[in-house]
Amino acid sequence: MSADRQAPYDGNDRTRATHATREAVLEDQRPSGPIRSVIRASWRRMRAQGMSPAGAPEIAPLASDELLRRREVSGLRPLMPLLRQHLLPACEATGQLMVVADTEGRVLWREGQPGVLRHADRLGFVGGSAWTEGNVGTNAIGTTLVTEAPVHIHAAEHFAESHTPWTCAAAPLRDPATGRVLGVVDLSGPAHTVHAGTLSMVTLAARLAELEIRSAAQERLQALRSIAAPVLARLGGRALVVSAEGTTAAATGFVPPDRVALPAGFIGGDAWVAGFGLVSSEPLPGGWLLRLVDDNAAEFPTEVTLDLSAGAPTVTLYAAGVRWTHDLSPRHGEILLALLLHPRGRSASELAEDLFGDPARTVTVRAEVSRLRKVMGSVIGHRPYRIAPDVRATLVEPVDRAAVLMGSSAPVVSRWRNAVTPATGDPSVGRK
Repeated sequence: MSADRQAPYDGNDRTRATHATREAVLEDQRPSGPIRSVIRASWRRMRAQGMSPAGAPEIAPLASDELLRRREVSGLRPLMPLLRQHLLPACEATGQLMVVADTEGRVLWREGQPGVLRHADRLGFVGGSAWTEGNVGTNAIGTTLVTEAPVHIHAAEHFAESHTPWTCAAAPLRDPATGRVLGVVDLSGPAHTVHAGTLSMVTLAARLAELEIRSAAQERLQALRSIAAPVLARLGGRALVVSAEGTTAAATGFVPPDRVALPAGFIGGDAWVAGFGLVSSEPLPGGWLLRLVDDNAAEFPTEVTLDLSAGAPTVTLYAAGVRWTHDLSPRHGEILLALLLHPRGRSASELAEDLFGDPARTVTVRAEVSRLRKVMGSVIGHRPYRIAPDVRATLVEPVDRAAVLMGSSAPVVSRWRNAVTPATGDPSVGRK
């Protein structure tokens, strides 16, 4: 059985094995047993970032008022009753914590018995703390945010020495309509609380939560469809009705996509939408009526700006005289940064190395670029992936690069923070 397919639990023997492997790797010796590729890749990312296994950066927890605000804007609060129902009994039985974090790895909710809460306090694993790889090294929450897949990190598989007495298993919480990660659910506790079924349990809970998200979205969409039908019946040409999130409810004159990417903070009026060009919009209860302009099929963005100056990445496109801005996920911000730093393009394996430190992660890369192209359209070319040659690309940088994508452990971000020139020798993109 390969190291990756090995069950994450083998009790005390497994704990001892992780410590023996860790010691060998840190001393640049050949370990006696196999290392799971998810751990190997994560440790490579930590070393590329310059993180020391003896410690991790001190990231202050959020203030209480900011923590409360994050809970509200995350959209995860409605899932908490379901997660508590399915996971808290297991936590009580095993002496672990249930933790829910946002896409920046910030701990939003942390629930469990007082004894394990006190243990977590000593690790700094408190409400509002940041548990991305870039902040505290290899751990289930942070590594799940990187891989966007369930993962179990046990004992000395953690990169930071201070976290080696801990075990944790986490799974991503996704929006089923967009595929976008909304946050992470995690079960954690002292290493002796490890259990063979922990990863399966937390993964199942995440899938049940996603079904609840889907069910609520379908109810809203059905209500919008009842409004859309008489509206579209009166129109000629091509038009569609979408939810506030961009999910298609109904259309006339053409076969629509399942979803369109609306600009950030969309308030109506004219907008450029990938795949359609310029559209005009009118508000409807729970969504928008979008009318496609048939004579603008040739309109194409001439400029694209990746703005990293405010911490959270945004992309702005200029097309048909319209300025359009979209909020990016951290992963999509990493991809665009890689493409802007390499104007000649990146293959799927090169992007996998840029993002994960693992050139074999090409399936994940192709899926992520496909999602990004639904936002940006043919601005992103392929074979290789690149910004289209006739589009002017600009990168807006912050004064302090360390303040950008703070939780990112992507090698391309680490190189950029350290001002390492890309090995390809490509000329720099425009900067502000």
